[in-house]
Amino acid sequence: MSAKMSWGHPALSRRTALQAGAVGLLGLGTNHLDALRTAAAPGHELVGTAKSVIYVFLSGGLAQQDSFDLKPDAPDNIRGEFHPISTRTPGLQICEHLPQLAQRSHLWSLCRSLTHPSNDHSLGHHIMLTGRSEAPVGFNPSKPGPLDWPSIASVGGAMTPSRNNLPPAVVLPDRLVHYSARVLPGQFAGLMGSRRDPWFIELSPFSSLGYGAYPEYEFDHQERPNMPRRNKFEAPNLSLPEGVSFGRLDRRVDLVHLIDQQRIELDRGGSTTSFDRHRQTVLSLLTDAKMRQAFDVTKAPDADQDRYGRNSFGWSLLMAKRLVEVGVNLIQVNLGNNETWDTHGEAFPHLKDLLFPPTDKALSALLDDLSQSGLLDSTLIVMAGEFGRTPKITHLPQHYKLPGRDHWGAVQTVFFAGGGVKGGRVIGSSDKIGGYPATDPQRPENMAATIYSALGIPDTAAWRDDLDRPHHIYHAEPIRGLI
Repeated sequence: MSAKMSWGHPALSRRTALQAGAVGLLGLGTNHLDALRTAAAPGHELVGTAKSVIYVFLSGGLAQQDSFDLKPDAPDNIRGEFHPISTRTPGLQICEHLPQLAQRSHLWSLCRSLTHPSNDHSLGHHIMLTGRSEAPVGFNPSKPGPLDWPSIASVGGAMTPSRNNLPPAVVLPDRLVHYSARVLPGQFAGLMGSRRDPWFIELSPFSSLGYGAYPEYEFDHQERPNMPRRNKFEAPNLSLPEGVSFGRLDRRVDLVHLIDQQRIELDRGGSTTSFDRHRQTVLSLLTDAKMRQAFDVTKAPDADQDRYGRNSFGWSLLMAKRLVEVGVNLIQVNLGNNETWDTHGEAFPHLKDLLFPPTDKALSALLDDLSQSGLLDSTLIVMAGEFGRTPKITHLPQHYKLPGRDHWGAVQTVFFAGGGVKGGRVIGSSDKIGGYPATDPQRPENMAATIYSALGIPDTAAWRDDLDRPHHIYHAEPIRGLI
């Protein structure tokens, strides 16, 4: 690698991008596009099997024993209420309430042995969104910090060239925000600098923070009467990278308004200034009806909405599929805002009736569409939460009518599909109660390396901070046996 690693994007500020007439979807002037497309140093060509990655994040933490790693022979207070069903793959069983995914096991594989040391929501988010098990210096669980490790979305966005003039990394349908308005750390670029934050596509106002696949499956874990509800999913409000960091959540720019304003400004500038061919590409992109269609999923054909589900989970994964089709490299999809999967209580009815149905339906539709269009081989899908749940079922009667499981970083199951992943495989195992890895333990660093490798980022690649210090991207090997 050269001393000045060129894998990252040029360090343009928002002001510079505005002066160049190329903000909005682009985030940087497209006159830099050729440099990005030829960014790989000699001997380090893109070698990954995926052009895109969809990272499905289950904030709150999915219980492994109730989903993809059931323990039917364990005692009652461990195995829970759900029963395993056979999948299309002989010998592989998952929860009875994920029947559509069970029918498609030839398209996906599992790692049942991912482990990290934290049972805390904030640090767990930071760990699983950045792929780094150790807390950074000065880590503050109550808010993002400038010394946080960069998110996987930020690294993937900074280290892969933009395709079709599009932002290389986006997060949807919102940022992860606690109902108290505390912003979860780990989602931003942190040490890389806010200019490398991923693009956040806002689809529901932050004043409403109900849980689940709103509006169809929205709920509150504790059934509090005054918990605000979400009743609108609209496309979309798009945050500028430098406007999302550390307390500036109110700076959202409506996409359609931004497109119209950019078209006016570019047209006006075109009468007095000679635009190069890349700025002409900007103009055509911003007015392209296909781009608007990719975001406007609530107006998708009825058949598509019926297959994915007319709720935030279905619409979000349908949007992710469309963004893959138009050329976005990395899409993080948050299936529910902070604590949606935090099943301390009411766990079994909430999973059975409110969480598994929209997830099973939408994820299966995504697998079908990508497989039938030939895009699954070039699209890696990863699904994980910030941790798993405790082996032992617990009950907190002061908050919940029914029992659930508590936080558990020691082991969780991670779902993989596409991008060269061989279907029907299980990597690693947990012990007989689903409490700790029994074989082939993997860390978040291995998961992140799997994503980076799939995107073709060389294992020798590094990014440089504002003091010109190199930072390695890989901190472990990709998970062996998946691909």
